[in-house]
Amino acid sequence: MQNLHDSQLGKKTGGSAQYSPQLLFPLARAEKRKLLGLNNAHLPFQGVDIWHAYEVSWLNAKGKPQIALAEFIIPCDSPNLIESKSFKLYLNSFNLAKFNSTEIVTTTIKDDLSAALGKPVEVKLILPSEFKQLQLQELPGKNIDHYDVSIDAYQPDTRLLSVTDKIVSETLTSNLLKSNCPITDQPDWACVQIHSHGKKIKEAELLKYIISFRQYNEFHEQCVERIFSDILRHCAPEKLSVFACYTRRGGLDINPFRANFAATPPDVRTAYQ
Repeated sequence: MQNLHDSQLGKKTGGSAQYSPQLLFPLARAEKRKLLGLNNAHLPFQGVDIWHAYEVSWLNAKGKPQIALAEFIIPCDSPNLIESKSFKLYLNSFNLAKFNSTEIVTTTIKDDLSAALGKPVEVKLILPSEFKQLQLQELPGKNIDHYDVSIDAYQPDTRLLSVTDKIVSETLTSNLLKSNCPITDQPDWACVQIHSHGKKIKEAELLKYIISFRQYNEFHEQCVERIFSDILRHCAPEKLSVFACYTRRGGLDINPFRANFAATPPDVRTAYQ
């Protein structure tokens, strides 16, 4: 498997004048998961990574540009993830490529991504005629950002997590999640939704824990898996799901979802994105 430092992330790159699936840069999930004490063969969660692309274009058979938005649903148990800049460069390689139909474009992307990720993915192209159906929403749940907390550390600290003896089933949200790219150190902003059933997680302490990611350098998927793992280990809920909606960068946003019960992520795009 390729090393992250061999990718184009953080390096000056130009566009490709022809369709180039080799631009996709897969990274094995297992290495980062080992740091969290996770075993790829026995993950404590199921879930998906939902990517949205806003700069998708190609040429029809006559050379006329076509545009679309795109949604990619990647299973979290795929052996690999895709480094995001390589994904952007790959999608840009379609800009001067001719295809006879939207269906061929969809199938091409699906085949390329599935091969790179090591597991089948879902691909949906949203055409301009469907744009009016798209709406902004907020993540469902109780927002906890109103707590007047004091913060003096900006690296993840599980000591901030605690529970009461009250058993609840609740969904909490925050718009204050921020982490940094592990290579460029550029900021990644997100809204996060945490659903749990079990002893009530103390809300102010949970907010402080979320804010503690502010100087943490890691990919979106791995931040969500760390949040999930930390809450599962230190709060011991019977049911837990974590969903983060990250703001787009480079025409892409990434929305990882992890749960230890049968659940699906809300179908939303927030105003903050």
